[in-house]
Amino acid sequence: MGKVVIVSAPSGSGKTTVVNHLLESFDCFAFSVSATTRAPRGTEKDGEAYYFISEAEFRRRIAAGAFVEHEQVYAGVFYGTLKSEVDRIWGMDKVILFDVDVKGGVNLKKYFGENALSIFIKAPSIKEIRRRLEKRGTDSPEFIDERVRKARVEMMYQPKFDYILLNDDLATCLAEADRVVGEFLKR
Repeated sequence: MGKVVIVSAPSGSGKTTVVNHLLESFDCFAFSVSATTRAPRGTEKDGEAYYFISEAEFRRRIAAGAFVEHEQVYAGVFYGTLKSEVDRIWGMDKVILFDVDVKGGVNLKKYFGENALSIFIKAPSIKEIRRRLEKRGTDSPEFIDERVRKARVEMMYQPKFDYILLNDDLATCLAEADRVVGEFLKR
């Protein structure tokens, strides 16, 4: 079993920014493309940001045991990590880099154990999470309210992660991510 790095956070905490930075900083990584039932946002393309599949197909794959982990994150919206994606990346002799929701991160850490480094990205406050989500301009006010409610719950999962990375200053956050990940990869 190879190594994996799991990055999780409530929406608006900067998870994707940290993941993209790590992909640029370390050439040993390959990004794990998650499967989801949600619709693509903006310029997202199938097979790059996510594998976009129907809810019926997602449920069929759950029943077939095709996922390492999966979660219904919102009503009718599933996310999951396909076993075929793990096999694909390890077949390239790369370290898997996951960008997953908090429950998915906890489940992946359980699955991969000591071969995994799990990092929780923490925004300075719930108020800041709301500000960042509003600034994105991709979600309705009602959906932002739902994400903020969910973020309050997800914050309670911090102790289940190997490392908590505060994202209140982006440059400091990225430098700390490089340090923590670099140490894990040397082990």
